[in-house]
Formats: sequence, C-alpha cells, structure tokens
Amino acid sequence: MRYKACIFDFDLTLADSSKGILICFKHTLKRFGYNIPDDDTIYGTIGKTLVDSFDVLTGIPNNPLREQMRVEYVKKADEEMVRNTFFYDGAAKGLVGLQTKGIKVGICSTKYRYRIEQSFAQQLGCLPIDLIVGGEDVTDAKPDPQGLLKCISGLGVSLSDALYIGDNIIDAQTAQNANVDFAAVLTGSTTKSEFLEYPNVNISRNLGELFDFINKE
Repeated sequence: MRYKACIFDFDLTLADSSKGILICFKHTLKRFGYNIPDDDTIYGTIGKTLVDSFDVLTGIPNNPLREQMRVEYVKKADEEMVRNTFFYDGAAKGLVGLQTKGIKVGICSTKYRYRIEQSFAQQLGCLPIDLIVGGEDVTDAKPDPQGLLKCISGLGVSLSDALYIGDNIIDAQTAQNANVDFAAVLTGSTTKSEFLEYPNVNISRNLGELFDFINKE
C-alpha cells in the first residue's frame, strides 16, 4: 500500500451532519436576534470554526457575540447533532477495511472530538479510528496544519506516508500547508473544478470510489 495512514475530515466527508448543523445554526441565530440566511449560505460555512461561521452568517467580522453564540450552538448541538448525523454508505466498512490491511486511520476535524466519538458510538456502534484530533485539541484551526500534523505524529507515520481526505477547499489547503498528499470527495458543496486548483492525488464522487482508489495504491 502506498499510504501507511489515512486521515479524514468528518463533516460531509465521512458523515452527512448537515441537518443537525442547520438546526443548530438557525436556533442560535434566532436566539440572538439575527436574520436566518438560506440553507445554502449556512451549508457553505461547514468546515469553518463556529466563531468564524457566525461572523459570516451575521455579516459582522469579529462579532463581539461570537463566543456567546458558539456556547449556545454547542448547547443545542448536545441535543440535536448526533441524532441528525448519518454516516455515508460504506464508511464503516471502508474504515475497518483499511485497519485490517494495517493502515492507520485518523480523523482531523474542526468538530469537537467528543461529538465525533458520540456519533460513531450511537450511529455505528463502533469506532474504527486509531486517533481523533478535534477542535478542542488545537489552538489554530484548519487550514492551519497544526491539527493534521498532530494527528500524523500521533499515528507514528511520516508526512510522505500520510493521506488526508476531505470535502472542502479548507481541507485541501490544510493538506497543502502540511505538505501532505490530499484526496477529495465530492460529498460536500465543493466542486471538482474548485478542487483542481489545489494539489491532489485523487478526486472521488463518493467514499466508495475513494476507498477503491486507496486500496489500489
């Protein structure tokens, strides 16, 4: 196998959490008296940190309420997120298959680690992941490479032996900043033409195609 470790983004890469995300953003914006943008606008912030997303959605850079809004969002997410997160077809089988072949499997996401663990436990009943680096584990969010580099180090492989997989331009930028190979999946809102502007080793329509690519390498 070409890669000794495969590291995945979570939201819209391994699982469709858009329903829960929309619920939590709309709740929080309404709670703080802001107009609620259309779903596509909210959807387009997935991959950013919560505070950066609230800046975009309120149209106020460095919104003085951004931290309070983050806290409210997390509180609502404790109620809604896991039950409104749905793993893509083949996710569990593909991850287990990689581990069976001796490939380390990691997750590097802006989503909180505990939320990812809860999603696996309640939706799949298993955790076929060797290491998760979540939003609470870093001081600088993607596209800063801190989290990805931390995950690679924790998995005990070299940069040249790691592959990062994501659905967003932010993921492509993170891999580029870490000097790590990147593979894209078109399960989010980013198009193939947008990904072609960044270094990549593969662009797949879905996880099935992605796992086929990895297993052939």
